[in-house]
Amino acid sequence: MTDQGPDADEAATMPPREARRIFREGLATGTSGWARGYAQMNLLAVPEDWAYDVLLFAQRNRQPCPVLDVTDAGSAVSALAPEADLRTDLPLYRVWQDGMLVDEPTDVVRHWRGDLVTFLVGCSFTFEFALRQARVPLRHTEQGRNVPMYVTGRECRSAGRVHGPLVVSMRPIPEGMVETAVRVSGLMPDVHGAPVHVGSPADLGIADLDAPDFGDSVDAKHGDVPVFWACGVTLQAAVMASKPPFAVTHAPGHMFVTDTPDSAYRVG
Repeated sequence: MTDQGPDADEAATMPPREARRIFREGLATGTSGWARGYAQMNLLAVPEDWAYDVLLFAQRNRQPCPVLDVTDAGSAVSALAPEADLRTDLPLYRVWQDGMLVDEPTDVVRHWRGDLVTFLVGCSFTFEFALRQARVPLRHTEQGRNVPMYVTGRECRSAGRVHGPLVVSMRPIPEGMVETAVRVSGLMPDVHGAPVHVGSPADLGIADLDAPDFGDSVDAKHGDVPVFWACGVTLQAAVMASKPPFAVTHAPGHMFVTDTPDSAYRVG
């Protein structure tokens, strides 16, 4: 291990508890490829009086927002990793006031409130292990980058005060392996499932693949096709659009690494 954290092989084979310990100590890094074989989650915490609207929004937009756990108000503990602290054990957080980003710390202890209800939402990093097992290359991990994410022109179905656009993640996939990627990810609907679109980004209202709204741009190889999956950052786009008075989220690509095996979310 270096001062910058473990190398890719060490991160991949690291137990979730050890990964969370390193994040708790202040390492801010993207979590794609970390603790392979264990599920990762998006995080959103909102005041209790906004929780029902968020839950209804997630229910109405299940592909980008598959809720896999919800805490009691004020709790920083999830059944998905009972020994973890949701305030400290992610590598990077975002703090929002009235839909505006006001802080991006490595822990949110000083921001935490007793009325916060936390939603843990499935993440596509969870099915990346299955894609690797199927020999589907992942360009962002090959290049040491965060996955690119884009705000689309598609509006989600609104719920009460919560509304916003669909956000997608994109992975360039060799054309001959697109069918495999669709099939493998489709077996994991609780972590976004099959892609929402394959091919032209313009069909989603995305103008430039080299200018993602979140994450990093990646270099496609000859013969690659852009493949787009629904993304849990949709909830952050909803925070920006809906402007709750306060919210805490993970920073895009800096997920909550759980103790739950990927296989728990695989069907068939």
